Amino acid sequence: MRNSNDHFIELRDGRTLCFAQYGDPEGFVVVNAHGGLACRRDVATADAAARAAGVRLISPDRPGVGRSDPRPGRTLLDWVDDVSQLLDRLGVARCAAMGWSMGGQYAAAVGAALRPRVTRVAIIAGALPLTEVGVFEQLPGMPRVLTRLSQRMPVIARLFFAAMGLTARAFPELYGRLGARDMGPADAEVLYDDGLAAFGAMSAEALRQPRGVAEEYRAWARPWGFAPEDVTIPVDVWFGADDGMVDHRWPAELARRFPAASLSVRPGGHLVARRCYPEIFQRLRS
Repeated sequence: MRNSNDHFIELRDGRTLCFAQYGDPEGFVVVNAHGGLACRRDVATADAAARAAGVRLISPDRPGVGRSDPRPGRTLLDWVDDVSQLLDRLGVARCAAMGWSMGGQYAAAVGAALRPRVTRVAIIAGALPLTEVGVFEQLPGMPRVLTRLSQRMPVIARLFFAAMGLTARAFPELYGRLGARDMGPADAEVLYDDGLAAFGAMSAEALRQPRGVAEEYRAWARPWGFAPEDVTIPVDVWFGADDGMVDHRWPAELARRFPAASLSVRPGGHLVARRCYPEIFQRLRS
């Protein structure tokens, strides 16, 4: 269901891009790259923290996710072009970027390709490039299965994502309970605090286009088109000490490979950003 915070622009190739805005409308711009099985609304809970920090949080749906038109075969750097057009349309000359989970590599891509326009990047619970030797095998079970299913049996993947979306739309609180159960105690606490039905509603919006969600999983397993070493602006790597969705070797390796990186480990799970938004925004503005 659309709401008053849904905005749309037409891109040069005729596709529609949908985005949401949170925080201070006159604040310093931070572009959000949403996570997997999520959409532009995955930072809705950051609205108050962004407003307090003087941050205007702009969160676009990636192609084929939520209400943005699909772009089959897309890469990380293709998405950077979409972001560049969005920033041009909004008259944004300078900004930072942040990305959670699957969105971490998209935030890194913005930092690699749009400097000096982009001044700093935050990667929260992000992954190493999945095409590098041994990395894919370090993914936890469900993301690994969904990626391989999307690559090798896309019709089955679309049916699976369609069933997930139907459940989230029809029974948002039940969907939230299932998510809380699967993500572990630290994240369950966050989901219950945020509201299980709100999580289910966000997920239903994210899963509107099952074909596009399958493309999301294919896209994140494609080559980045750049190396972490190419991102020369400051990068803040954030990680929850109880994260069961990310290999615990990855955050330190990311921080080692980005030339100007810091590593911050905080109590929490995969949703660690929910507890750290004020600190994340303060760092991105510096």
